[in-house]
Parts: sequence; structure tokens; C-alpha cells
Amino acid sequence: MYYKEGCATLQTKPQKQVLGILGGLGPAASCYLYQMLIDHTPATCDQDHIDIVISSRASTPDRTAFIMGKSKDDPFAVMEQDGFSLVHYGATVLAIPCNTAHYFYDRLAEALPVPVLNMPRLTVADAKAAGCTKLGILATDGTLAAETYQLACQAQGIDWAIPSEEHQQEVMSVIYDDIKQGKRADMAKFGAAVHDLKKQGCDMAVLGCTELSLVKRDEHLGKFFIDSTEVLCRHALEACGVKPIGF
Repeated sequence: MYYKEGCATLQTKPQKQVLGILGGLGPAASCYLYQMLIDHTPATCDQDHIDIVISSRASTPDRTAFIMGKSKDDPFAVMEQDGFSLVHYGATVLAIPCNTAHYFYDRLAEALPVPVLNMPRLTVADAKAAGCTKLGILATDGTLAAETYQLACQAQGIDWAIPSEEHQQEVMSVIYDDIKQGKRADMAKFGAAVHDLKKQGCDMAVLGCTELSLVKRDEHLGKFFIDSTEVLCRHALEACGVKPIGF
């Protein structure tokens, strides 16, 4: 509550939205989202930016390894704990800059007392709005096995395709052998997977792993690609009452 001198009544000050980033999945992708939020905010001073609290729990068990049955370390407990920590520090809406982690989305959204943005569903909805009729899915084995994007496409009524087994191995190599190790992407491998999707009739492809968003940044990919991190950034700013610029 605040009181304005000269007024006869007390007024309730509107609550400012605070974005919580449940990050570290991986760290470079979380850092990129934070920078993107800053870059796409129409600000002339510090106070024009949104308030953000970030958890970068890099020690969170690997999501793909758990989903694929290669590890018994369940990431959910860590994600849930960090979600509550973000809420404790004032977060009113959460964003998770990791597509594979959305395997746990329904459980997490049910457990937490604040809204959690769903990056894959928002991304597919935006792809459809952009005129996409068949979406190519570039993502981790875990995301593909969970059918996160396939189900989102089905819900939106658009077709989808995934790379062949050989090309999917190349996508995983770009994610784990290149980006997660701080290297530039092997564009021969990446390009081969993209060519495979185009041959299957895709008119757009989603960068459905936040590490692949860094490929778009570094290699200046074109309009064939829809970047899940950009989608998350735009919707996160809008959820915090900001009209994004520069998209």
C-alpha cells in the first residue's frame, strides 16, 4: 500500500511482474536468454528493464539421459526445488530455457504457485501463425522421444518431420560435442540435417534445443528457422507487461 499526499484515500500499488528463469540447462543458453531479454526491452534507463531472478543449476541431472533411460538421476526434484526458490525470491512467472526439460512441464506447472511459460507450445503456435504447415524438429533425442514438439504440432493441426537416424546423430553431435563444449557448430553436420528436413517437405524448422539457438546467433540463420529461445523471450517480456522490440 502507498499513500499519495493530498489524497483522501489509500491506493494499492500494482504489483510489478518478476520473471524467474529456471536455468543452467545449459548455462550458455540461460545466459543468452538473459541477454536477449535486455536487448529486446525498450529501455532508456535501468528501471525500464524487467525484474529477473535467475537460477543456474548446472548440476541438474541431464534431461535427455534420464528420458532415454540412460540415467536414473531424475532432474525433476532439482527443477522443482529451484522453481520454489525462484518464487521465494519474488518470481511471479517462470521461464525454462531448455526444451528437453519441458518433459517435466506438467508436473512442474502443477506443483508451483505461479504460471510457467511453455516454450515448445508457444513456439509451435507462433510457427503456425507465421504460415507454417509442416514443421521440421531439430532437438535432442530426449525431446524427440518425449514427443514434446510432435504433440504440440498435433494440437495446432500442423504436420511435422524429424531428421533421419543418421542426421539426428549429427544434430546431437552439434549440441553435445560443439555447443555444450563452447565450440562453434559444425555447419556441415547441421546443414545435412536441415537438408533432410527440407527434402521431407518442411517449410520451417524449429530450433527446438536452446543450444541450437546459439547456432542461429553465431551463424546468422535465415527465416526458415523459428528460434524457441526468441519465442520464449518475446512471451516472457509480454507476460511482464513489456512490448518487445527488435523481433
